[in-house]
Amino acid sequence: MSLTLFAPAKINLFLAITGRRADGFHELVSLVAPLEWGDTLILEARVGAGADTLECATPGVPTDGSNLVLKAAAAFRQRAGAAAPPVHFKLLKSVPAGAGLGGGSSDAAAALRGLNQLATRPLDPEALRQCAAEVGSDVPLFLEAAPIVMRGRGEKITVLPAAAAAVLAGRELVVFKPPFGIPTAWAYGRMRAQAGGWYVPADTAEAALSAWLCAPAWAFLPLGNNLEYPAFEKYLALPALLDELRTNFHLRCRMSGSGSACFALLEPVSPRPLIERTIRDAWGPEAIIQFTRLAGAGQTENQRPAV
Repeated sequence: MSLTLFAPAKINLFLAITGRRADGFHELVSLVAPLEWGDTLILEARVGAGADTLECATPGVPTDGSNLVLKAAAAFRQRAGAAAPPVHFKLLKSVPAGAGLGGGSSDAAAALRGLNQLATRPLDPEALRQCAAEVGSDVPLFLEAAPIVMRGRGEKITVLPAAAAAVLAGRELVVFKPPFGIPTAWAYGRMRAQAGGWYVPADTAEAALSAWLCAPAWAFLPLGNNLEYPAFEKYLALPALLDELRTNFHLRCRMSGSGSACFALLEPVSPRPLIERTIRDAWGPEAIIQFTRLAGAGQTENQRPAV
């Protein structure tokens, strides 16, 4: 039996890093939305085979135990034992690494969902969420297949109220990444080095988000990301292009997560060919440009079983 699962990219529409915890992680508040663009993960059950294996043709993507897909499989088996048969994973990558789009975390969540579907004794939703949190801070959010608010170090997930989710569903945007990535550890390290000067107070972040959730409207969607401070300080190509897009096309633009990918929200009148040309002129032929939409609740759960 095989399963073909969609592993969506995500963007942080709103991200506030509010401080550092005693365990070394950072506290955050973030409004996160999955996209209709992402990777594909194929699971092929191999009854009687040995360990789980991973195949990926994209250069630079590891296929050993350092890949989050196999880390997720190991975490699942630690909880579920041999409830699911050994699996050969085939990963078809579209989402680049080092982009702040959650590609690896989404792949891991897809692996957990697939293994749980193949299992004779599947984990309950809470156990699966705990398993995801063990793999990585961003992994639990991809189990929801819906826009969410993320808190803590990323493990505290709240699905948006229906009215707020409806405002986001299907909205168009363009995601674009320069030819370089930004190491997440470096970005957070620069935040720490500022002795708290770049952190956003938690009550300020919660107030901004709460105000929008009480009266959600596309025109007043709160956008923000204080990880832009370290990124823009070093990588000047990022703010330069965002400022150009704002000035020339009146777009709402931000960096996603720790970068280096950015996004711009589009309106029906937005001149898409001119926007693409502007990005390409600024960042060159190796830039990744993807026009896509925000996914609504359940839209990223398009797994297609094939026997």
